[in-house]
Amino acid sequence: MPSIAQLFPTGWVHFLGGGVAIGVGVSLLFALTGFIGGISTTYTAVWSFVSRWSHFQQERFVATRNWRLAYALGLIGGAALFALLRHASFVTAVPRWQLLVGGIIGGFGARMGGGCTSGHGICGLGSLQLPSLAAVITFLATAIVTAHVVRALGGF
Repeated sequence: MPSIAQLFPTGWVHFLGGGVAIGVGVSLLFALTGFIGGISTTYTAVWSFVSRWSHFQQERFVATRNWRLAYALGLIGGAALFALLRHASFVTAVPRWQLLVGGIIGGFGARMGGGCTSGHGICGLGSLQLPSLAAVITFLATAIVTAHVVRALGGF
């Protein structure tokens, strides 16, 4: 069995801090506004700015798009601020166009699934929603099976 140092070679405290910050953030958002801080609905709400398709123009998306856009920009800004303060950079070998296409496909899939892993896992489970429990179990089972298949095929 691997040790904690092997599982977390760069330490674990920053992961705990990030988890606590996310939990406090979505809790404050809900307590102060009544809004649920899932990010995948932001995908649809932000599309309402640029698409006239009736799906994106539903009142529930149009009415919440401003705070959801600010919420998403806060997530991006928080990551950028963290990188600046830690003198870190985000490095990937993936071309930007693939990141963009992957983000669009991932956002679409999250909306088709009624929410993303973090929305169901943080907000949904935090509010004791049974559909979120089913979603999280499905996400985890799929990820575990996929990882084992990829590993068996020599992918990593």
